[in-house]
Amino acid sequence: MTADTPASDLLYGETEDDLRAAVRALLAARSGPATVLADLESGRACDAGLWDALANGIGAAGLLVPEEFGGAGTSAREAAVVLEETGRSVARVPYLTSAVIAVTALLGCDTGREPVAALLTRLAAGTVGVLAVPWPTAPDQPFRTAPPVRADADGALHGTVTSVADAPSAEVLLVPADGPQGPALYAVDAPATGVITTPLTPLDLTRPLATLTLDGVAGTPLATGERAVAAVRAALTAGAGLLASEQLGLAEWCLTTAVRHTTTRTQFGRPVGSFQALKHRMAALWLDIASARAAARHAADALATGSPDAPVAVAVAQAYCAPVAVRAAEECLQLHGGTGMTWEHPVHLFLKRAKSDESALGAPGRHRAALAELVELPAP
Repeated sequence: MTADTPASDLLYGETEDDLRAAVRALLAARSGPATVLADLESGRACDAGLWDALANGIGAAGLLVPEEFGGAGTSAREAAVVLEETGRSVARVPYLTSAVIAVTALLGCDTGREPVAALLTRLAAGTVGVLAVPWPTAPDQPFRTAPPVRADADGALHGTVTSVADAPSAEVLLVPADGPQGPALYAVDAPATGVITTPLTPLDLTRPLATLTLDGVAGTPLATGERAVAAVRAALTAGAGLLASEQLGLAEWCLTTAVRHTTTRTQFGRPVGSFQALKHRMAALWLDIASARAAARHAADALATGSPDAPVAVAVAQAYCAPVAVRAAEECLQLHGGTGMTWEHPVHLFLKRAKSDESALGAPGRHRAALAELVELPAP
């Protein structure tokens, strides 16, 4: 933290508490574990009804969108609260990819231009937008080498992008490409002729992946040159920082569920949760989650305030929260014994989401390397 950077406020405000209550009530009613499991077998890319209720009923899709474009004009702190709750329920909605990453990319463009303003208005109303980059892409990776998509002089896009999260649900694609004048960001309607979406079989069935093939599809330029690079990097930075809040909510569900199970499961005439070895494991996990909350909240606050230390806060949050979420899910499964290994019990959904999130938007090791560079701490 620099001398001029104000201290972070990690506490939740009244607005955030009210938002959490509304989102949690919605997800409890419409995205319980049994509902998610049944929806996985339906073959749908996402829960469209739940997304409409979250995006339009609550207005969550427009939290980061300025009021002039139909949004709420709030900050990353409020978006982080929504992601804590979607992580807690492994909700099958494209909130992170559309309402956070795609919106942030558009905000990095010239919002005074009609195409950008129109897209912001659409995304605030629940249209699903997706940034067409591989899901493991770290914030500092795009455009370091030539993007897999190239743009002709007339704006026609050619190329293939693998492992794009929520691409099967996308209505608008934001495509980084190597244009005639260097890096550029284009908008493409997903149903357009020349866009081929090939669904993949992901580890995490609650967040679909697909390969996108663009064969001469017309793209609308949104930004070029350094502005395009900065917009994509800001979007991935925001995505990585707020992904930590999803991981926090996921870890909290796992600990709460493990504690509940071990207080009702008996062995030798007493709850297994009363055994000292298990109490120590759950206490250690509680401490890890408390630290993860501090890291995730710090990242959300830094993004919300535009702090110059935001890249550091994001790197710390991802380097720490990703392994904690995986450990929480693994402990939850093990503490459930044989029950946790069944398809009918939802713990496997959380373990798969945690493992998938660990490699999303940069693995922990990639963020540790970025952190070392940011704080000028050379590797040995």
